[in-house]
Amino acid sequence: MNSLISRRFRLVAAAALAVAALAGGERARADRVPAGVPKNPDDRTILHVLNRLGFGARPGDVERVRRIGLDAYIEQQLHPDRIPETTIASRLAQFETLGKSSGELARDYFVPAMEARQRAQRQAAADGQKDAAAASGDDAKRMRTPEQMELQRKERAVLAELSEQKILRAAYSDRQLEEVMTDFWFNHFNVFAGKGPTQVYLTEYERDVIRPRALGRFHDLLDATATSPAMLFYLDNWQSVDPDMEARVARERLQPRGGFGSPFGRPRMRRPGLFPPQPRAGQPAANAQRPKRGLNENYGRELMELHTLGVDGGYTQHDVVDVARCFTGWTIANPRQGGGFRFEPRMHDAGPKVVLGHKIKAGGGRDDGEHVLDILAKHPATARFISTKLVRRFVSDTPPPSLVSRAAARFQQTDGNIREVLKTIFTSPEFYAADAYRAKVKSPFEFIVSAVRATGADVQNALPLVQTARQLGEPLYMCQPPTGYKDTADAWVNTGALLNRMNFALALASGKMRGVEAAANAAVPAATAESVRTYLVDAVLANDISSATQSTLAKALDPRQAAALVLGSPEFQRR
Repeated sequence: MNSLISRRFRLVAAAALAVAALAGGERARADRVPAGVPKNPDDRTILHVLNRLGFGARPGDVERVRRIGLDAYIEQQLHPDRIPETTIASRLAQFETLGKSSGELARDYFVPAMEARQRAQRQAAADGQKDAAAASGDDAKRMRTPEQMELQRKERAVLAELSEQKILRAAYSDRQLEEVMTDFWFNHFNVFAGKGPTQVYLTEYERDVIRPRALGRFHDLLDATATSPAMLFYLDNWQSVDPDMEARVARERLQPRGGFGSPFGRPRMRRPGLFPPQPRAGQPAANAQRPKRGLNENYGRELMELHTLGVDGGYTQHDVVDVARCFTGWTIANPRQGGGFRFEPRMHDAGPKVVLGHKIKAGGGRDDGEHVLDILAKHPATARFISTKLVRRFVSDTPPPSLVSRAAARFQQTDGNIREVLKTIFTSPEFYAADAYRAKVKSPFEFIVSAVRATGADVQNALPLVQTARQLGEPLYMCQPPTGYKDTADAWVNTGALLNRMNFALALASGKMRGVEAAANAAVPAATAESVRTYLVDAVLANDISSATQSTLAKALDPRQAAALVLGSPEFQRR
């Protein structure tokens, strides 16, 4: 019992030390390196690149990069198609949902579960209950038959498998920069898995929209997200219509049964199901009366504020309205079956618009929205906004203005070529400067993955790691606001969060993390606390730790605690 208390005390003390060090900026400083990629980098510089372009070093990574050259490694990461993927493919083979289309996922996973819930509700009503929502917890459990439980398990498996593959790709893929950029762009073009049927489209959204364009042309990525059902649903654009449409359709009596799932045509009773009506911004979630359809400004506003120009990008409320008008009719075909993008002319506002001073003539149809995307992708404010976010991600929470300017200039010179903008950042003196070294605090996701990589652990079941990310404050694919998760230290630094990180580190190092096999005997010498401490400090921290961390590590009682204290150290929390 005394040893347990002692261990707990050490972990709490280490967490408090980490908070103080992170908040106060206590960290080792690298010597300033010259502009461009260093020709003869030391271990510290190599680890810096591994921590920024990827999710940290695995055992042997520093030596491997030194052999091929730092410049060759960076160039390789900028072209992930040149890197063969072998190990990760076998790890992902166990997941049956990752290769399926949204239509297949709806048909095989979500619709059957929805229909089972509806049957349970009807049965509950037949049994004298007012509705299923009125049932107590025990009643609800009794209504769940083995068939219903299996259908619910399959439905949940879709998001679970997507979350597991995110952990596994980041931990084991050799295409590290591609994984970093896929995470970056998903966060930039965030959609919330918990909103209605967005989850149906999430797998396809990351796989077919974000990942293939993560290092390509920004305009292509912007266009792909704009036509993605995931984004159309999340920001409500699929129901945004010309305000005069309903009156017009009522006069014309088009499609008496509402051939497109009833965004127009004869009103029908709404039934609970996979696609419940979504409230507009500022509207209560529950509304006794069906809201009148009309223009929805959510996507138009976020498109400019979060996706392109930035909050200070020079747009006005008039621009928001006219951008929203341009995107009326951008909707979803057969949404209950997981259908794809569809432009519906009858929902579109065909009148003339003015966006950021550009006149858009009447009658343009779908081209109105495409015109807006072209205006925004080429706007100087977009180049600066995107470059600022990239520099913040890869260099510092306070992006150096000189580097932002050069990156923005490169963005405009190359028509938004993301690879070229990144190359400008990775070859800049600011990237290798002393102030950039360990200037970024790892998010929970980054911390978990980097710990797996550092220890050489073998993840057989990633769900416990997915649950850990949620416990640490970053549930995967579940960020509700369109801003996405913050990429600055203030979002993640507090004593409670870092104590939880320490507890995870101890569980991982002790082999007590369910589904994860500790590889200490293979990758980390485990004979003594001293040998583990020496190995990890050298391989993971480049022997660059503060005196306070050295003192804490010296108190480790056994190899497992030594590994946990290294992973919980202030230096390891930074990248």
